Amino acid sequence: MSSKANNSATVAVTILDKEYRVACSEDEQPGLQASAKLLNERMAKIRNSGTVIGAERIAVMAALNIAHELIQAKADLARQPVEEQMLDRLHEKVQAALEKFDNL
Repeated sequence: MSSKANNSATVAVTILDKEYRVACSEDEQPGLQASAKLLNERMAKIRNSGTVIGAERIAVMAALNIAHELIQAKADLARQPVEEQMLDRLHEKVQAALEKFDNL
């Protein structure tokens, strides 16, 4: 978390039954808790699948999965404005066609 944290506190999070203490500002604590919960869930799912052995390997696999999802989400967001522009142009064409039809 941020080293410039205002009102910094140490927060305990548990990941795969192991407690970690992390310093972060009060306003960052909900995000830290949510991140720890997500990571714990992903790591537990990988561990319970039985396909990956060892906490370090499980952590790396979970991190790769989360990073992949983040990259996909960013790519989706980057495409969204282009799709919105296409919809706007289509809307303008439909409006123009309707106006021509009304003038007949």
